[in-house]
Amino acid sequence: MPAPVIGLTTYREDAAWGVWQQRADLLPAQYAAAVEAAGGVPLLLPPVDVPGAADAVAERLDGLVISGGADVEPGRYDAEPHPRTTGWRPDRDAWELALLDAAEAVGLPVLGVCRGMQVMAVRAGGTLDQHVPDLVEHEQHSPGGPEFGAIEVTTTPGSRLAGLVGDRLAVSCHHHQSVRTHPGFAPVAHAADGTLEAMEANGERFCVGVQWHPETAVDVGLLAGLVRAAAAYNADR
Repeated sequence: MPAPVIGLTTYREDAAWGVWQQRADLLPAQYAAAVEAAGGVPLLLPPVDVPGAADAVAERLDGLVISGGADVEPGRYDAEPHPRTTGWRPDRDAWELALLDAAEAVGLPVLGVCRGMQVMAVRAGGTLDQHVPDLVEHEQHSPGGPEFGAIEVTTTPGSRLAGLVGDRLAVSCHHHQSVRTHPGFAPVAHAADGTLEAMEANGERFCVGVQWHPETAVDVGLLAGLVRAAAAYNADR
């Protein structure tokens, strides 16, 4: 059986490498390395503004990861920006929302990582809390700069997520926002302070969002689960 192809959404940012400094489509290499380690073939998906592009991509993929990144534009969920909500990317929001529509239409397995979970919730008609420290009065979920927070999450017994990662696990996170409401998704993991750290859709399809970054640590269960679901999807075509 061929290795399943997993699409990974990317940033579009100013970047520097070698003698070049210009706009670039990029993603931390840990994402692709983690997919490869789990037995998948990573394929980067930069923002595209072409009618029908998301449908064409979804038809060729076996699985999809909505990657981490900038805040979702508050207008997408009818909210005014919090003072700490900055730097949203309308092109990326539109692309990833279109990809999620296309993925649902064909039953494609999906994993949302950090921002990816938030995009999934917003697409479903949910809302976000725009600055977690306002709620929990600490900065452990995003210590600042390039540092990841280290927290422990507890999963919901009987959930798909619990079957993949166990009852508890230590995770690396970097989010100052979180999901408040999530129509159509079950809450399946929380931090000790009550912050929602994962959600999953009901039914047989693999459709999971996590606030942490499984690509940065040994989280074989979650990524292996996505790749297995992608392989089964490919076999059933």
